[in-house]
Amino acid sequence: MLNRRTLALSALSATFSAGLLAGCAKETAPAVDYVLLDGSQRSSSQWAGKVMLVNFWATSCATCVKEMPQIAATHLKFNARGFDTLAVAMSYDPPAFVARFAETRKLPFGVAIDNTGAIAQAFGPVQATPTTLLINKRGEIVKRYVGEPDFGALHALVEQLLKEA
Repeated sequence: MLNRRTLALSALSATFSAGLLAGCAKETAPAVDYVLLDGSQRSSSQWAGKVMLVNFWATSCATCVKEMPQIAATHLKFNARGFDTLAVAMSYDPPAFVARFAETRKLPFGVAIDNTGAIAQAFGPVQATPTTLLINKRGEIVKRYVGEPDFGALHALVEQLLKEA
Protein backbone atom coordinates (compact mmCIF):
# COMPACT_ATOMS: atom_id res chain seq x y z
CA MET A 1 0.00 0.00 0.00
CA LEU A 2 1.35 3.40 -0.94
CA ASN A 3 1.66 5.98 1.76
CA ARG A 4 1.24 9.73 1.32
CA ARG A 5 4.97 10.38 1.18
CA THR A 6 5.44 7.84 -1.62
CA LEU A 7 2.52 9.32 -3.55
CA ALA A 8 3.87 12.86 -3.09
CA LEU A 9 7.33 11.80 -4.27
CA SER A 10 5.82 10.03 -7.28
CA ALA A 11 3.80 13.11 -8.19
CA LEU A 12 6.85 15.35 -7.77
CA SER A 13 8.96 13.02 -9.89
CA ALA A 14 6.32 12.93 -12.65
CA THR A 15 6.02 16.73 -12.60
CA PHE A 16 9.81 17.13 -12.75
CA SER A 17 10.12 14.61 -15.60
CA ALA A 18 7.34 16.31 -17.56
CA GLY A 19 9.10 19.65 -17.10
CA LEU A 20 12.37 18.21 -18.37
CA LEU A 21 10.70 16.63 -21.39
CA ALA A 22 8.91 19.87 -22.25
CA GLY A 23 12.28 21.60 -22.45
CA CYS A 24 13.88 18.95 -24.68
CA ALA A 25 14.86 19.85 -28.19
CA LYS A 26 12.50 18.57 -30.84
CA GLU A 27 13.66 16.26 -33.60
CA THR A 28 14.70 18.19 -36.70
CA ALA A 29 13.05 17.11 -39.93
CA PRO A 30 15.57 15.47 -42.27
CA ALA A 31 16.82 17.13 -45.43
CA VAL A 32 15.16 15.38 -48.37
CA ASP A 33 14.86 15.99 -52.09
CA TYR A 34 11.82 14.70 -53.97
CA VAL A 35 9.99 14.94 -57.28
CA LEU A 36 6.29 15.79 -57.45
CA LEU A 37 3.90 14.06 -59.84
CA ASP A 38 4.11 17.08 -62.17
CA GLY A 39 7.88 16.44 -62.52
CA SER A 40 9.01 19.43 -60.48
CA GLN A 41 12.00 18.91 -58.21
CA ARG A 42 11.59 20.01 -54.60
CA SER A 43 13.55 20.00 -51.37
CA SER A 44 12.62 20.15 -47.71
CA SER A 45 14.73 23.32 -47.53
CA GLN A 46 11.74 25.01 -49.22
CA TRP A 47 9.67 24.31 -46.10
CA ALA A 48 11.50 26.93 -44.01
CA GLY A 49 9.07 29.35 -42.41
CA LYS A 50 6.05 27.12 -43.13
CA VAL A 51 4.10 24.71 -41.03
CA MET A 52 4.27 21.43 -42.98
CA LEU A 53 2.15 18.32 -42.87
CA VAL A 54 3.94 15.34 -44.42
CA ASN A 55 1.70 12.34 -44.96
CA PHE A 56 3.11 8.91 -45.88
CA TRP A 57 0.38 6.88 -47.54
CA ALA A 58 -0.49 4.23 -50.12
CA THR A 59 -3.41 3.72 -52.47
CA SER A 60 -3.75 0.19 -51.06
CA CYS A 61 -4.18 1.51 -47.49
CA ALA A 62 -7.89 1.82 -46.62
CA THR A 63 -7.25 4.25 -43.75
CA CYS A 64 -5.07 6.41 -46.02
CA VAL A 65 -7.80 6.61 -48.66
CA LYS A 66 -10.41 7.35 -45.96
CA GLU A 67 -8.41 10.19 -44.37
CA MET A 68 -7.26 11.86 -47.61
CA PRO A 69 -10.36 14.10 -47.94
CA GLN A 70 -9.70 15.40 -44.42
CA ILE A 71 -6.04 16.02 -45.25
CA ALA A 72 -7.15 17.95 -48.34
CA ALA A 73 -9.64 19.95 -46.26
CA THR A 74 -6.91 20.71 -43.70
CA HIS A 75 -4.63 21.92 -46.48
CA LEU A 76 -7.33 24.16 -47.94
CA LYS A 77 -8.25 25.55 -44.51
CA PHE A 78 -4.72 26.66 -43.58
CA ASN A 79 -2.78 26.98 -46.84
CA ALA A 80 -3.22 30.73 -47.23
CA ARG A 81 -1.68 31.24 -43.77
CA GLY A 82 1.70 29.57 -44.33
CA PHE A 83 0.74 25.90 -44.12
CA ASP A 84 1.62 23.33 -46.76
CA THR A 85 1.11 19.63 -47.29
CA LEU A 86 3.15 16.91 -48.96
CA ALA A 87 1.71 13.46 -49.56
CA VAL A 88 4.46 10.87 -49.99
CA ALA A 89 3.35 7.63 -51.65
CA MET A 90 5.25 4.61 -50.40
CA SER A 91 7.80 2.85 -52.61
CA TYR A 92 5.56 -0.20 -53.14
CA ASP A 93 2.67 1.88 -54.48
CA PRO A 94 2.40 1.64 -58.30
CA PRO A 95 3.07 5.12 -59.74
CA ALA A 96 0.10 4.87 -62.13
CA PHE A 97 -2.24 4.20 -59.16
CA VAL A 98 -0.84 7.19 -57.25
CA ALA A 99 -1.16 9.52 -60.25
CA ARG A 100 -4.72 8.35 -60.96
CA PHE A 101 -5.70 8.74 -57.30
CA ALA A 102 -4.26 12.28 -57.08
CA GLU A 103 -5.92 13.29 -60.34
CA THR A 104 -9.38 11.83 -59.67
CA ARG A 105 -9.46 13.21 -56.10
CA LYS A 106 -8.07 16.58 -57.27
CA LEU A 107 -5.58 16.65 -54.40
CA PRO A 108 -4.75 20.32 -53.74
CA PHE A 109 -1.17 19.72 -52.58
CA GLY A 110 2.07 18.18 -53.76
CA VAL A 111 2.27 14.41 -54.17
CA ALA A 112 5.60 12.61 -54.40
CA ILE A 113 6.34 8.94 -55.00
CA ASP A 114 9.10 7.60 -52.76
CA ASN A 115 10.42 5.18 -55.43
CA THR A 116 13.51 4.13 -53.47
CA GLY A 117 12.08 4.38 -49.96
CA ALA A 118 14.72 6.99 -49.09
CA ILE A 119 12.21 9.60 -47.88
CA ALA A 120 10.44 7.12 -45.59
CA GLN A 121 13.84 5.95 -44.31
CA ALA A 122 14.94 9.51 -43.58
CA PHE A 123 11.80 10.22 -41.54
CA GLY A 124 11.92 7.29 -39.22
CA PRO A 125 11.98 4.90 -40.86
CA VAL A 126 8.29 5.09 -41.69
CA GLN A 127 6.96 1.54 -41.85
CA ALA A 128 3.21 1.86 -41.33
CA THR A 129 0.70 3.82 -43.36
CA PRO A 130 -0.69 6.27 -42.79
CA THR A 131 2.07 8.07 -40.91
CA THR A 132 1.69 11.83 -40.70
CA LEU A 133 4.23 14.32 -39.39
CA LEU A 134 3.58 17.90 -38.41
CA ILE A 135 6.63 20.16 -38.76
CA ASN A 136 6.88 23.68 -37.35
CA LYS A 137 8.28 26.79 -39.05
CA ARG A 138 11.75 26.01 -37.63
CA GLY A 139 11.83 22.58 -39.27
CA GLU A 140 11.21 20.62 -36.07
CA ILE A 141 8.92 17.58 -36.01
CA VAL A 142 6.27 18.55 -33.50
CA LYS A 143 3.94 15.56 -33.81
CA ARG A 144 4.04 12.12 -35.41
CA TYR A 145 0.76 10.32 -36.01
CA VAL A 146 0.63 6.64 -36.91
CA GLY A 147 -2.87 5.91 -38.12
CA GLU A 148 -5.57 8.48 -38.74
CA PRO A 149 -5.09 11.64 -36.67
CA ASP A 150 -7.77 13.28 -34.57
CA PHE A 151 -8.33 16.11 -37.05
CA GLY A 152 -9.87 18.44 -34.44
CA ALA A 153 -6.73 18.18 -32.30
CA LEU A 154 -4.53 18.42 -35.40
CA HIS A 155 -6.26 21.64 -36.47
CA ALA A 156 -5.82 23.11 -32.98
CA LEU A 157 -2.10 22.29 -33.09
CA VAL A 158 -1.76 23.78 -36.61
CA GLU A 159 -3.44 26.97 -35.35
CA GLN A 160 -0.94 27.14 -32.49
CA LEU A 161 2.06 26.51 -34.77
CA LEU A 162 0.95 29.14 -37.29
CA LYS A 163 0.96 31.75 -34.50
CA GLU A 164 4.57 30.97 -33.54
CA ALA A 165 7.35 33.18 -34.87
